[in-house]
Amino acid sequence: MTRVFEHPAQLLEHLGEHLGHSDWIPIEQSRIDQFAEATGDHQWIHVDPVRAASGPFGACIAHGYLTLALVNLFLPQIVEVRGLSMGVNYGCEKVRFPNVVRVGSRVRGSAQLIAAEEVKGGIQATIRVSVDIEGEQRPGCVVDTISRYYPA
Repeated sequence: MTRVFEHPAQLLEHLGEHLGHSDWIPIEQSRIDQFAEATGDHQWIHVDPVRAASGPFGACIAHGYLTLALVNLFLPQIVEVRGLSMGVNYGCEKVRFPNVVRVGSRVRGSAQLIAAEEVKGGIQATIRVSVDIEGEQRPGCVVDTISRYYPA
């Protein structure tokens, strides 16, 4: 269920709170292959199932940057800020890839509001998103996303 903030200033009142989870999605070889095509990263560990089967992870794994890019899919499922004239992706900090995401696994986003402050004309929020891997203790990615929300 999406956590809704009716106005950007409400973020200031919820520091430290867990915001929720996105839906689970499967990581299929076709998604990995499309990412490889889009980025030109055709390393065998990602795109050669036969060779990867005898590699260190026993299967193809998702690119780290594919796992990071999925945060853009997950975040709007987790949090919605209303009353905006504009929302801007301002960047990210502390990107880590503590675990591999094997083909055939399922992942979801999990988010926590770790910082919020007033900036000129709006609110800047830092949301830590972990890309959870079903059945695994360690996430595939942890990133502190920074967004700016400008009220209507």
